[in-house]
Amino acid sequence: MTVKARVSTLAIRELESLRSELQHRRTAAPARWNADPKDVQRSLAKVVLTLVEFLRKLLERQAIRRMESGSLSAKQVEDVGLALMRLENTLRDLCRHFDLEPKDLNLDLGPLGRLM
Repeated sequence: MTVKARVSTLAIRELESLRSELQHRRTAAPARWNADPKDVQRSLAKVVLTLVEFLRKLLERQAIRRMESGSLSAKQVEDVGLALMRLENTLRDLCRHFDLEPKDLNLDLGPLGRLM
């Protein structure tokens, strides 16, 4: 194969790869903030609830680490568990109120990927 043919084959492969990636990005477009005045409340609620869910998961992981290290008393474990369960229930209630699913609570951070 000549150098020109190799370069041409390589260019075709690169174009096909780029086309495939662009097609994937079109079908998996990130959720964007909707500035429609009728939907602004739901869009804002989605962002706020996503951040609260992210913090809830962080707190849960921290509580598990502290539990496993033995730095929490039995009463503290019970209190933290109850607080995290109530927070999760409140998040679910708010999701229902704004017609959101728990899976909707995730932000696309572009090249960094999804938040959760």
